[in-house]
Amino acid sequence: QVQLVESGGGLVQAGGSLRLSCAASGSIFSIGTMDWYRQAPGKQRELVATITSGGTTTYADSVKGRFTISRDNAKNTVYLRMNSLKPEDTAVYSCNAKISSRWGLTNIYWGQGTQVTVSS
Repeated sequence: QVQLVESGGGLVQAGGSLRLSCAASGSIFSIGTMDWYRQAPGKQRELVATITSGGTTTYADSVKGRFTISRDNAKNTVYLRMNSLKPEDTAVYSCNAKISSRWGLTNIYWGQGTQVTVSS
Protein backbone atom coordinates (compact mmCIF):
# COMPACT_ATOMS: atom_id res chain seq x y z
CA GLN A 1 0.00 0.00 0.00
CA VAL A 2 1.06 3.58 -0.73
CA GLN A 3 -0.17 6.69 1.01
CA LEU A 4 0.56 10.41 1.33
CA VAL A 5 0.24 12.19 4.65
CA GLU A 6 0.34 15.98 5.03
CA SER A 7 1.33 17.84 8.15
CA GLY A 8 2.23 21.33 9.27
CA GLY A 9 -1.05 23.16 8.89
CA GLY A 10 -2.52 25.31 11.60
CA LEU A 11 -3.39 28.82 12.64
CA VAL A 12 -1.11 31.73 11.84
CA GLN A 13 -1.38 35.49 11.81
CA ALA A 14 -1.20 37.43 8.56
CA GLY A 15 2.41 37.99 7.62
CA GLY A 16 3.53 34.81 9.30
CA SER A 17 4.94 31.61 7.88
CA LEU A 18 4.18 27.91 7.81
CA ARG A 19 5.92 24.91 6.38
CA LEU A 20 3.82 22.05 5.11
CA SER A 21 5.15 18.55 4.63
CA CYS A 22 3.80 15.64 2.65
CA ALA A 23 5.44 12.28 3.14
CA ALA A 24 4.86 9.28 0.94
CA SER A 25 5.16 5.82 2.42
CA GLY A 26 4.70 2.26 1.32
CA SER A 27 6.22 0.02 -1.30
CA ILE A 28 7.43 2.85 -3.51
CA PHE A 29 9.55 2.35 -6.56
CA SER A 30 9.60 5.92 -7.84
CA ILE A 31 7.78 9.24 -7.52
CA GLY A 32 7.21 11.60 -10.40
CA THR A 33 5.89 15.13 -10.20
CA MET A 34 4.52 16.18 -6.81
CA ASP A 35 1.92 18.91 -6.44
CA TRP A 36 0.31 21.08 -3.80
CA TYR A 37 -3.33 22.08 -4.20
CA ARG A 38 -5.60 24.15 -2.04
CA GLN A 39 -9.32 24.67 -1.78
CA ALA A 40 -10.95 27.50 0.10
CA PRO A 41 -14.62 27.48 1.09
CA GLY A 42 -16.80 28.35 -1.87
CA LYS A 43 -13.91 28.27 -4.32
CA GLN A 44 -12.55 25.82 -6.83
CA ARG A 45 -9.54 23.71 -6.06
CA GLU A 46 -6.42 25.57 -7.11
CA LEU A 47 -3.07 24.20 -8.15
CA VAL A 48 -0.57 26.02 -5.96
CA ALA A 49 2.79 24.59 -6.94
CA THR A 50 4.43 21.67 -8.66
CA ILE A 51 7.88 20.16 -8.60
CA THR A 52 9.19 17.55 -10.99
CA SER A 53 11.43 14.67 -10.06
CA GLY A 54 14.30 16.73 -11.44
CA GLY A 55 13.48 19.74 -9.28
CA THR A 56 11.78 22.03 -11.79
CA THR A 57 9.16 24.16 -10.04
CA THR A 58 6.09 26.13 -11.07
CA TYR A 59 3.77 28.33 -9.03
CA ALA A 60 0.37 29.89 -9.22
CA ASP A 61 0.52 33.64 -9.75
CA SER A 62 -1.23 34.18 -6.43
CA VAL A 63 1.65 32.66 -4.45
CA LYS A 64 4.64 33.41 -6.64
CA GLY A 65 7.42 35.03 -4.65
CA ARG A 66 5.94 33.95 -1.31
CA PHE A 67 5.76 30.15 -1.46
CA THR A 68 8.54 27.69 -2.19
CA ILE A 69 8.07 24.05 -3.08
CA SER A 70 10.90 21.59 -2.54
CA ARG A 71 11.41 17.87 -2.15
CA ASP A 72 13.68 15.44 -0.41
CA ASN A 73 13.77 12.33 -2.54
CA ALA A 74 15.61 10.33 0.11
CA LYS A 75 12.66 10.92 2.45
CA ASN A 76 9.95 10.69 -0.24
CA THR A 77 8.73 14.04 1.01
CA VAL A 78 7.59 17.27 -0.61
CA TYR A 79 7.48 20.57 1.28
CA LEU A 80 5.71 23.86 0.85
CA ARG A 81 7.25 26.84 2.61
CA MET A 82 4.71 29.62 2.89
CA ASN A 83 5.89 33.11 3.79
CA SER A 84 4.07 36.42 4.07
CA LEU A 85 0.79 34.62 4.51
CA LYS A 86 -2.44 36.42 3.76
CA PRO A 87 -6.00 35.69 4.88
CA GLU A 88 -6.71 34.78 1.26
CA ASP A 89 -4.34 31.83 1.68
CA THR A 90 -6.75 30.19 4.10
CA ALA A 91 -7.68 26.80 2.65
CA VAL A 92 -7.30 23.08 2.95
CA TYR A 93 -3.97 22.20 1.40
CA SER A 94 -3.43 18.77 -0.09
CA CYS A 95 -0.62 17.11 -1.93
CA ASN A 96 -0.70 14.61 -4.71
CA ALA A 97 1.85 12.61 -6.60
CA LYS A 98 2.19 10.07 -9.35
CA ILE A 99 3.74 7.07 -7.66
CA SER A 100 4.95 3.80 -9.10
CA SER A 101 4.85 1.00 -6.57
CA ARG A 102 7.12 -2.00 -6.40
CA TRP A 103 4.14 -4.02 -7.59
CA GLY A 104 4.50 -2.34 -10.99
CA LEU A 105 1.40 -0.18 -10.67
CA THR A 106 1.35 3.57 -11.20
CA ASN A 107 -1.38 5.75 -9.70
CA ILE A 108 -2.15 9.28 -8.64
CA TYR A 109 -2.30 9.50 -4.85
CA TRP A 110 -3.80 12.23 -2.69
CA GLY A 111 -3.12 13.12 0.88
CA GLN A 112 -5.89 13.74 3.38
CA GLY A 113 -5.34 17.50 3.44
CA THR A 114 -4.25 19.89 6.15
CA GLN A 115 -6.05 23.06 7.19
CA VAL A 116 -4.24 26.39 6.96
CA THR A 117 -5.99 29.34 8.55
CA VAL A 118 -4.53 32.85 8.33
CA SER A 119 -6.05 35.47 10.58
CA SER A 120 -6.02 39.18 9.84
